[in-house]
Amino acid sequence: MLHVSRGGVDAGASACQDGDVIPVFGELANDRATDAGGTAADDNHLPCAHDRVVPSEAPDDTIATMSESPTEPVRRATLLVYASDARVRDRVRVALGSRPSPDLEVELVEASTGEDVVRRCDLGGIDLAILDGEAAPTGGLGLCRQLKSELDDAPPVLVLLGRRDDAWLATWSRADGVALHPVDALQVTDAVLSLLQHNAGVVGTGH
Repeated sequence: MLHVSRGGVDAGASACQDGDVIPVFGELANDRATDAGGTAADDNHLPCAHDRVVPSEAPDDTIATMSESPTEPVRRATLLVYASDARVRDRVRVALGSRPSPDLEVELVEASTGEDVVRRCDLGGIDLAILDGEAAPTGGLGLCRQLKSELDDAPPVLVLLGRRDDAWLATWSRADGVALHPVDALQVTDAVLSLLQHNAGVVGTGH
């Protein structure tokens, strides 16, 4: 059985090394995708479930093909949402809903303490953990590093940060993705879909 370390970030922890890159979403991603001239780099845009363009007109044969296509199976995923503040957990729940995309259904499991997170992840069955880096007394960054270090099969982790300047700490924590407070529906949905897609092999398919 794992235990929770309540200590903060190691005093000797170093900033991220060259080549250590983790996905960032929302405002933080936009900042990094802007060049020195202030022009956003389009090729750095992360695909989002909401970035769909539907043509106004389509050939009749295309419409017929679409109508005849079998319905895609619905994937199902279990997400762990950790925050010591119930309002943060509620915002994540509202942001994602139960169907963040047409082909994905999620079940959200809430945790309010570090012990709850460790116990639930130790049991298995968590496809993605969303950890609040601002939680207290056990912060999501230290908790993420602990999970990655002590679990043989740790789930992918999305860390919620309150400050852009803390992004390097997410690399130290070995997080798989970063999003910023305040919780934004588009930002969190983008992050969750991207991370689950990257780990598609562990997401179950409904029948």
